[in-house]
Amino acid sequence: MAHAAADETGCTGLAKAGQVAWPEAGTRIVSATWRAAGTTVPLLAQPDAPPVQVALPAHCEVQGILHERKGIDGQDYAIRFRVRLPAAWNGRFLMQGGGGTNGTVGDAIGMTAMDQPSALSQGYAVMAQDSGHDNATNADPARGGLVAFARDPQARADYGGASLRPVTLAAKAVIGAYYGQAPRFSYFMGCSKGGQEGMVLAQREPDLYNGIVAAAPGFALPRAALAEAWNTQAFGGVLAAQGKAPTVANLATAFSVEDGARVRQAILAACDGLDGAQDGIVADGARCTSALVVPRLRAAGLSAAQVVALERVHDGVRDAAGHQIYPGFGWDAGWFDPGWRIWMTGSADGRVPALNVVLGGPSRLVLFATPPGDAPPAPDAMLAAQKAFVPAQGAAAIMATAPGWPRSAWQDVGAHEPDLDRFRARGGRLIVPHGASDPVFSLNDTLAWWRALDRHSGGQAAGFARVFPVPGMAHCAGGPATDRYDALRALADWVEKGRAPDALAAKAGPATPWPGRERPLCRYPLVARTKGGVTACALPPKVPVKAAR
Repeated sequence: MAHAAADETGCTGLAKAGQVAWPEAGTRIVSATWRAAGTTVPLLAQPDAPPVQVALPAHCEVQGILHERKGIDGQDYAIRFRVRLPAAWNGRFLMQGGGGTNGTVGDAIGMTAMDQPSALSQGYAVMAQDSGHDNATNADPARGGLVAFARDPQARADYGGASLRPVTLAAKAVIGAYYGQAPRFSYFMGCSKGGQEGMVLAQREPDLYNGIVAAAPGFALPRAALAEAWNTQAFGGVLAAQGKAPTVANLATAFSVEDGARVRQAILAACDGLDGAQDGIVADGARCTSALVVPRLRAAGLSAAQVVALERVHDGVRDAAGHQIYPGFGWDAGWFDPGWRIWMTGSADGRVPALNVVLGGPSRLVLFATPPGDAPPAPDAMLAAQKAFVPAQGAAAIMATAPGWPRSAWQDVGAHEPDLDRFRARGGRLIVPHGASDPVFSLNDTLAWWRALDRHSGGQAAGFARVFPVPGMAHCAGGPATDRYDALRALADWVEKGRAPDALAAKAGPATPWPGRERPLCRYPLVARTKGGVTACALPPKVPVKAAR
């Protein structure tokens, strides 16, 4: 349903003054470039593999900027964005969420899965942004590296979600100018930090999007950063027991590859069959308890220190009084898969240091502290800082305010409220996929949030918000999992056709133990149960599972 202006002439004409009715003065187009069909962009398919070149349809690529200003730290800041406008537009708009610390403008093609066409190729107009800071100019190794922007209060607020409304309205203005009409439906899709952005939109900006996919949501990012330090301490305890120096290089050796395989086999031996099938998947994760798993870990030949470390990771961050600050990580078959290990201990080959140290440490000390503190740039010094973490002090830091900082890090970045009343009233729909072996944001935290939402909504939360655990999946993708699914299509069907999904059709990728395996991802609290060779979503039995004697 392309408009007459949706061609090269209409594209380049957008850059002329007065062509776009901007909601805010000072917004401007930096470039408007026509991209012929077949133009490619690189997409990183696997961390250790070369990028895949993705071919795009004919479209207009617009790069814009707004909120240009000088920060209190003397740095230049702005919100930069990219909008891709396909010649064959389907009348829909998609915002593509960010990731990590943001600071780069996303590719704005809207990839949904490696084996699915991009949203742009499906006819969506797609937008991405940098959330108000630029890694090329605002990062400073001496002041926290990629999180140095957090020394400016507005930059931190923009990163937390304040940038979302103005950049969305700017993108919709570009769409209106190019096609001569507003989008019929507006969607958001993101994972990790992008999932946090989706939660911010559902909770604080319910009028902007009809439907949201908030995958592996970092909506408790400051608390998750405390878990990164807690888990680093746990694995550091293994090094101490092994008589090894507390270095980032040694952290990767706390569990050998063989140790990790024993952990996975112990979890599977304890919990694989709870769903009715011995298939390498722990589908009924809620019933996979420590009472079942820990005896298997001990029997597998792991050291006492290793078992204690795993129990600490599973139990979650607690203060000295035993109060839980952040939920632990559920036992799952994806533990010690490469994508899990990279966060927790670092890659087995030593090439990638533990992200819980080199990313989690600066985030905790600079981005999620008020006022921002200092972060040592040397990895081993950052490991020492993580080992010195005190839970109660860390929890207080994320809630603190200070002169010139009227909002805490939790107020700026947290989006954990179980109140979606306004989003629900406007007919909004929310899908939340989350890997059961996510090593940075706990699925248990997401499930606890959904239960609180359900209580707040009088037991009716499934009518507008559904969580889909993905057994075996690491952070956003990967792991021994059926991690290829099309949540965007399911969301559009729910919004536009009223088809509420009880399951997402999913497939396993080539790097899994079972390439091509198909399996349903069930909405919580349903689980995939196998009976008579048929797997379907159903409520799990209420009978408790007893540990083997």
